[in-house]
Amino acid sequence: MTHHPLESLMTAAGILLLAFLSCLLLPVPSPGSALTQQLIATFHLVDAGQLYTLLFCAWFLLLGTIEYYVLRFIWRRWFSLNHSSR
Repeated sequence: MTHHPLESLMTAAGILLLAFLSCLLLPVPSPGSALTQQLIATFHLVDAGQLYTLLFCAWFLLLGTIEYYVLRFIWRRWFSLNHSSR
């Protein structure tokens, strides 16, 4: 099976698009006050805003990656024209 030359670029773009849509629907879990202060001290961050920015970025990428693989599985399992006959 041959792959399209831009498949890796489309994969990355798909992950980012799905993550963006997910972040609009699923807000980032917010740690409590004590955990926030502990994480700021552990990672030597300036303030809670910097911590929340890092949490948002991680959440963004995590949701996008999960959704990409779920949708890819669904596409390849039920909708792809290239799947082998059994």
